[in-house]
Amino acid sequence: MKAKKIIVPVLVFAVVLSAMTSLTAATQQKDKKKEQAKQQEKVFIPKEVKALMQEGLTARQGRQDIPVNIFKSLYLPARENFQVVFLMNIKNSALGFAPATSTPAEPKVEKKGPQETPVQEAAETLQASFNVFLQFNRLNEAGVPEPYKEVYVPASFQVPAAGFDPEKEDLYSVGYPLPFGHYLLALAITSLDLQTIGVAYHEFNIPDPSQFSKALDTTPVFFVKQMDQMESVEQRTVFHRGVFTYSVLKVVPNLDNVFHAGDNLDVFFFIFGAQPNASQQYEIEINFEVKKGEESSLKWSGQTYNSPLISQPLPMKQTVKIKKGDEPERTEQRDLPAGSYRLIISLLDKVSQNTGVKTVDFTVE
Repeated sequence: MKAKKIIVPVLVFAVVLSAMTSLTAATQQKDKKKEQAKQQEKVFIPKEVKALMQEGLTARQGRQDIPVNIFKSLYLPARENFQVVFLMNIKNSALGFAPATSTPAEPKVEKKGPQETPVQEAAETLQASFNVFLQFNRLNEAGVPEPYKEVYVPASFQVPAAGFDPEKEDLYSVGYPLPFGHYLLALAITSLDLQTIGVAYHEFNIPDPSQFSKALDTTPVFFVKQMDQMESVEQRTVFHRGVFTYSVLKVVPNLDNVFHAGDNLDVFFFIFGAQPNASQQYEIEINFEVKKGEESSLKWSGQTYNSPLISQPLPMKQTVKIKKGDEPERTEQRDLPAGSYRLIISLLDKVSQNTGVKTVDFTVE
């Protein structure tokens, strides 16, 4: 049973090719003074917010007027750097969603005999506006955070009032390009008047691509629920709700790794350590297999990819043999039964002969 490849949009592939060239160059020895001078930028975080960020930096415990939890980060290659995406849960009620006032609806008129009585309709749209501040700190060899960069991200959302659940925690994301290194992010979300503040911390590491000269490895493997192409790459840092963006892609991730009958395992990752051939083409063979314990449940035919950026849907269909009485044996495709499984991704670079293996656990309900 063969899995059908997704063709990653041309613009994304172009970004990746540029990124790999730039990242290779970035692994060379840099002039520290020049890099530090480049990082000298304006201050973007108000002093009262920065004081609260610094207050909890050592213990990684911040003020939680607005409860926010950064539960995961992903990184993918971008021009000269990596695009690092931070995923967090925030309760809707904490962000102050209220009826939108920018375009008030005209009241309907209810006829009652000779008189007409205006009837005010309930708001159809809710709106929230707030500030997001990012403070990136690099961790030195002793693990001490050193200020690296500050970013201000204005955020505003409008959502339909129908079906809105103020008690629900929704997914929010923000991405930013960074060179490889060991970091500690301090993130603050505040009301517009800076009176209500939530602070969260997230430590993360972006590997040096030059270390993958003898073996293949990947960026964090994640599953995709939905992926759409935008008209162009975002030109500024944007705080997103329900999705994250990468290059021209808008991605809804499956972060709990839970699937249902009929779903695909749609995997997305980038491969480190692959080398182009003499024609500057990649030849990466990948074998995907699903195991339940030690028993193989699904195995797809190996395929060769010409890009280290992989977006691959894998149908969860088993081919089973069925024989009833004297009837001839036949085969039938069935959905993968409910249970806990492990996806095994075996990598082979046909140019360098380097190999690698990644595994991801998932559940079928």
